Amino acid sequence: MQQAIAVLDSGVGGLTVASEIMRQLPKEEILYFGDTARAPYGPRTPGEVLMFTRQIVDFLLLYRPKMIVLACNTATAAALAPLQSSIAVPVVGVIQPGARAAIKHSRTRSVGVIGTTGTIRSGAYEEALRRIAPDIDVVSLACPTFVPLVEEGRYQTEEARLAVCEALTPLRGLALDCLILGCTHYPFLRPFIAECMGQSVTLINSADETAREISTLLYSHNLENRSRIKPRHRFFCSGSPALFRRIAEAWLGFPVPVVQVDMPVIQMASP
Repeated sequence: MQQAIAVLDSGVGGLTVASEIMRQLPKEEILYFGDTARAPYGPRTPGEVLMFTRQIVDFLLLYRPKMIVLACNTATAAALAPLQSSIAVPVVGVIQPGARAAIKHSRTRSVGVIGTTGTIRSGAYEEALRRIAPDIDVVSLACPTFVPLVEEGRYQTEEARLAVCEALTPLRGLALDCLILGCTHYPFLRPFIAECMGQSVTLINSADETAREISTLLYSHNLENRSRIKPRHRFFCSGSPALFRRIAEAWLGFPVPVVQVDMPVIQMASP
């Protein structure tokens, strides 16, 4: 029960999920891996994303976690089902929780989804949404410029604001009442996304619903941490520890010790 919950992402985006897990489940220990050296995952092929995710999971399993959380929409689309069928511990993704949250909040059944090229191309959100509400109207848009802004620590700049507004132009004026932030990096850009989309559009961050699902699974599997010892969170990244630490500490609000782990750097395949 005192084993950690392992959270992985292509970079720093999964920190938005990790922070929500810490808020809702303050007794649980987090083991976080950000694959910053090989980010972004969005332009990569599903096969590459699956391979990278398996490599990270193999590393995290050395620490005997009680659960694996794919806090990356692109990794969830490519690797959730194969991992759920091949490893013994529960594996949770972020797409299904995000879809449920959107259905819960949408009044008009007209929902937008923004995400990486890989997530949008997979159609995973459309499938998840229509599985719950077959009559729903879904508009999807890839926003490939967003992740580099976050990974490079430029998410609070005027450059980021202009990039967000330009990318979201095709969605403005549409009759959407919800917009799913279909990449865990995108909450870093939430103020600019909200500014561009306006008050009538509810922004859906899957982190809250994902943390609720984790809580339910821990309870049903009798895996809740009942220790009174303060959890010791651990962080790993495959790229620059200094940049990861700066972004993580700004987002989480406490000192973040980071260990760099070498992963094979594979050049992005040609489209």
